[in-house]
Amino acid sequence: MRFLHTSDWHIGKVLKGHSRLEEQREVLREVVGIAREHEVDAVLVAGDLYESAAPLAEAQQLVVQALMGLRAIGAEVIAMAGNHDHASTFDAYRPLMAAAGITLLGRVRTPEAGGVVAFNARSTGEPVRVAVLPFLSQRYAVRAVELVTRTPAENAAGYDQMVRDLLAALTAGFAADAVNLVMAHLTVTGAAFGGGERMAQSIFEYHVPATAFPAEAHYVALGHLHRRQSLPASCPVHYCGSPIAVDFGEQDNTPVVLVVEAGVRTPAVVTEIPITTGRRLRTVRGTVSGLAGLADQVGEDYLRVYVREPARAGLREQVQELLPNALEIRIDPEFAAAAAHPRPSAGSGMVERSPGELFGEFCEHRGVADERVEALFARLHDQILTADV
Repeated sequence: MRFLHTSDWHIGKVLKGHSRLEEQREVLREVVGIAREHEVDAVLVAGDLYESAAPLAEAQQLVVQALMGLRAIGAEVIAMAGNHDHASTFDAYRPLMAAAGITLLGRVRTPEAGGVVAFNARSTGEPVRVAVLPFLSQRYAVRAVELVTRTPAENAAGYDQMVRDLLAALTAGFAADAVNLVMAHLTVTGAAFGGGERMAQSIFEYHVPATAFPAEAHYVALGHLHRRQSLPASCPVHYCGSPIAVDFGEQDNTPVVLVVEAGVRTPAVVTEIPITTGRRLRTVRGTVSGLAGLADQVGEDYLRVYVREPARAGLREQVQELLPNALEIRIDPEFAAAAAHPRPSAGSGMVERSPGELFGEFCEHRGVADERVEALFARLHDQILTADV
């Protein structure tokens, strides 16, 4: 049978104040198209469908349309909550989504209560079992009293054991005559971060080794870390990564979804399908004149710009005019280093200086070299003095 593995959509994510909803719409439309083209039997969405636990109506509409689009091609659609999603809301909408033929899970469930999803693959008729483990926060797994009375290592071991126990319970019904799959949203020991994860819920104090997954699993579909990667284990363990770079820390990642073929007695074969509709994120550096030469090279990429010149009034606007897709503009640390120098304090033998001289020294230490700024300060200072008189 054949299925598509995707995760970490983060619909509703705003990049430096810029909405990407239309871009996200195109990405999900491409995902649906890939599922249709490859005639998959199922689609596994391994958490973080939304960026926020309280997504805007437009983001919710987009996710629902994508899930229904995947279901419309005849695939079994199974989606679960990640750490960015609101698990209780997922469970509240669970009956409604079930009426549309979509399985939605918010919190961890027992196998009998829906923690294991069973169906027959439409292409081969093979029985399929999917053990689903939504995100389990360490604050629920480790009680407050344990955080105080036990060491971090003991609490990490307790979290590890709890996840192992949950996986053991969910996979206890795996059968030799079925395609057995696991879907989970968590951090695996030794996995690499993608660059845009919520670090407070990805810390390595609360992680599980890949050996926690049973050898009987034909494939483990993971979400949570945004970089495409596989982990060594007794069964295939894969992160598919995010289909769109959610922040500049992920600019070097290659967005993909995974199409997987697996049979009862056939090892899983994983194919990476690139996602091409999302706009690339790129970091560029240079002087203003140098940046002007990049305008024709960057195309529609969203940019993070480091300007290799001291700060001055109007610099941001000048760069923005040259590179309209610059979403973040900073002074290169090499030219802003002076800002970290301590300002001299008054002491014996120090010559008294005028406000203008003090402000000029302040600008020098901040790496601001612009006569217009100092002239404006002098004019405002004069106005204040005149008003006092």
